[in-house]
Amino acid sequence: MNRSWRIAAAATAAAFSLAACGSDNGDSNAGGGGGGGKDCTEQNLAFLGATTGDAGALGLNMVYGIQTALDEYNKSADCEVKLKQFDSQGNPEKAPALATQIVNDKTIIGLIGPGFSGESLATGKTFFEAGLPSISPSATNVTITQQGWTTWHRVIGNDQAQGEADAKYLTETVGAKKVYVVDDAQDYSKGLAGVVKTGLGSAMVGSDQIQVGQTDMSAVVQKVTSSGADAIFYGGYYTEAGLLAKQLRQGGFKGAFMSGDGAEDPSFVKVAGQAAEGALLSAPAGPAPADFGAKVKKVTGNDAGLYTTQSYDAANIFLAALKDGADSPEKINDFIGSYSGEGVSGPIAFDDKGDIKQSTIYVYKVKGGKLDTENPEPIK
Repeated sequence: MNRSWRIAAAATAAAFSLAACGSDNGDSNAGGGGGGGKDCTEQNLAFLGATTGDAGALGLNMVYGIQTALDEYNKSADCEVKLKQFDSQGNPEKAPALATQIVNDKTIIGLIGPGFSGESLATGKTFFEAGLPSISPSATNVTITQQGWTTWHRVIGNDQAQGEADAKYLTETVGAKKVYVVDDAQDYSKGLAGVVKTGLGSAMVGSDQIQVGQTDMSAVVQKVTSSGADAIFYGGYYTEAGLLAKQLRQGGFKGAFMSGDGAEDPSFVKVAGQAAEGALLSAPAGPAPADFGAKVKKVTGNDAGLYTTQSYDAANIFLAALKDGADSPEKINDFIGSYSGEGVSGPIAFDDKGDIKQSTIYVYKVKGGKLDTENPEPIK
């Protein structure tokens, strides 16, 4: 596929033959750079996702991983690669305009993201038609890799794997007999909740939806308590998940509360307060290696969080492509498709649709008022 914004094939090859020297456009990058007398052509990785708004914490986790990978690479590279951030606030209506900016920027060699499923579905065709390779650290909706977008990849298990594991955990490990399912009507949330519903079978006693930004959950709370449910599964992100958990406990619900990776963040505990205790939060991501958090903290000044390891791995795959001599979008995409390696998030290899071949689902628990991110339970 041709990228119309490349002025000529020769220019494209030249741009990809070296890692980039830095630009002065004010976009963020961690790390210095080698220099070494090379005549460097500017090159950047792009990040598309939320860095502000309700989901901003998750997007920033991803940025920290990318910055850490770039810092390591740039210390020994002849020329720097930098990062350009595009803040969608996780909104699929804002993402398409940002996608257009990205594909029209000839200094961008690849995309890490989109961060969320809705914006992935809203922009995937744009990136595919432009030929821009992308690796999402976090978008899990099953249908994304069913669109035929051969430039789109993800380093995380999809909702099918996570939803089936969550349903199994609730019925077999928790021992729930009656489960109520709620989601926030977004693509990620509906997708994950839908798989959970199927997996629960006759154990599902009801379902409902709320809206992003909703603060009064009393109607849903009444339905849940009236159903006699002994567990609830929520598909959505940490803000509404925390509010729902809090209002369920205030309404007298004493069953298990479980949600997926959109809520697996310390911010869930901040929102839910004491009601977070005992919550079960699943994610297709294991704990980071012992030294990884310290590395991220040193480079960015911030703690690693959910998706930091995945974004670090995604960035390193692009950087490995450059080291391998990939000098065009097509060659970088081919490199990604055939990549096989051990990342900090686990083993990485892609199938022909762009899905990661191997993924383990973990359950993280809230204990003593804190989300225990170091000792998750793998769902077998």
